Amino acid sequence: MSVSRRQFLALGGLGVIGAAGALALPLSTVGASSASRLSDRDMPRPYQTAFSQAPLLQPYQTGIDPADGAPVNSYLVTAMAASAAILPRLRTPILSYNGTFPGPTIKVERGTKAVLRMRNQLPAKHPIDDHLLSISTHLHGSASLPQFDGYASDVSQQGFRKDYKYPNFQAARTLWYHDHAVHNTALNVYAGLAAQYHIHDPQERQLLPQGAFDVAMTVSDAIFAANGTLAYDDREQSGLWGDVMLVNGKPWPVMKVQRRIYRFRILNACISRSLRPMLSTGDAVTIVATDGGLMPKAQSVVSWRHASAERYEVLIDFRKYAVGKRIELRNLSNENNRDFDNTNKIMAFDVVGAPVDTSDPTWNTIPTTLAASEVMSLTQAQSTKTRRWRVKRDDVTNVWRIGETAAAGTWAGVVASGFRNVIANPELGATEIWEFENSSGGWFHPIHTHLVDFQILSRNGRAPFPYEVGPKDVVYVGEGETVRLLMKFGPHRGKYMVHCHNLPHEDHDMMVQFSVGLADGAVDANDPINAAKPTWDDGL
Repeated sequence: MSVSRRQFLALGGLGVIGAAGALALPLSTVGASSASRLSDRDMPRPYQTAFSQAPLLQPYQTGIDPADGAPVNSYLVTAMAASAAILPRLRTPILSYNGTFPGPTIKVERGTKAVLRMRNQLPAKHPIDDHLLSISTHLHGSASLPQFDGYASDVSQQGFRKDYKYPNFQAARTLWYHDHAVHNTALNVYAGLAAQYHIHDPQERQLLPQGAFDVAMTVSDAIFAANGTLAYDDREQSGLWGDVMLVNGKPWPVMKVQRRIYRFRILNACISRSLRPMLSTGDAVTIVATDGGLMPKAQSVVSWRHASAERYEVLIDFRKYAVGKRIELRNLSNENNRDFDNTNKIMAFDVVGAPVDTSDPTWNTIPTTLAASEVMSLTQAQSTKTRRWRVKRDDVTNVWRIGETAAAGTWAGVVASGFRNVIANPELGATEIWEFENSSGGWFHPIHTHLVDFQILSRNGRAPFPYEVGPKDVVYVGEGETVRLLMKFGPHRGKYMVHCHNLPHEDHDMMVQFSVGLADGAVDANDPINAAKPTWDDGL
């Protein structure tokens, strides 16, 4: 039975029992200070849970690529139903990678290729709206070939698997892998199909904290039904804003920290909510890396605007705080969010007196000069073309789109064209300026461009914010804002997506594609649907 997403829906019966009927409740019951239906004793309280990180996934096989002699790590991930201990007394059914939320973190060295075998062992249907639980895995931030990029319509059905091949030639950076199934990305990611992926290299290892002091933080928000299941309300397909903030799947956790410098890889995995983090002390933090890796120079900021899917690597110096001091990471929020009683809090840090290893030079070093990446070295003079689009909601159809026409500006238009329609066709190696204007009114749009990193040239004609002056693949386009981006297209030929990372917008239907280095009518050797099809999963 199909249930309207305009209602408040409980994600029930996900576990081993399979899909159950979704619970529909009227929106009018949602209070101003909370959204969940949990009883007082089941509602989590800030700073009652210990911080923990996702498990680290080890390769099940290592080898050498005979084509070029590069090392190759092979990983096995199963998309499956599971349950999570998020609430004080209740278990929450989730969709997961390998049974955890977030899924397991993958770490590789630059130059080591990876093969990620993704198995779809999910229930047949999603319990919210009965859509078939097909999946498409996107390694967000990777310069992957189109057939391994998680193209939305390249899906693996239940019982099938696909081997995704990742080159990992890019400089050190924080990536993440998440579901990208056509028109169902929001529901699938919200239910738990998300995880971090880190590329390391010698420069980053020398400059920044490693090991226990290199901390992955996946931030998300959620709404809960009275029985502890996740609930879903995308407010007329405009976005979902939960009242419970989660870090690595735990509500408002507390982390014990030594009196030294820590590095935090902060991923906003909320499907709609943007963040504006700051420390409760008012002290500045140091941002050293953006989506695409190290910035040219470190930036000291008190707070920053952080949209869905953006990654910021942040140094926090705990040396100045006394043992026993608690520092909160708070959330000031931004325009066009919906906030609740405790969405102004993210997590807390308690300073402990454990001895610090002072032989590690990163314990008390905050670097200033970092790395000059290729994209940050581009100049406007190298651009051969400027392209402009408006991002908005169609006043007649209520469909989100990029550009002026539904045929080219929505994924429905792409599908109707037989996957031929593109909004741009840059040549391989070309440098262009892309401009996005937000005229939607009442919403912000995190725009994500697959394949390439970009440099933010300007925001409303002014310089970008200091924390944005690094290689990016997602740009926050606020209400009434126009951003100009500079990017070089490559290293692959083929078709790639551009979309809003407010995932209900993407699903309805704010996603398009561009092609790189493909002439009209040319045979596409990297066809994203047909070049590497899923196969029946018969085990390893």
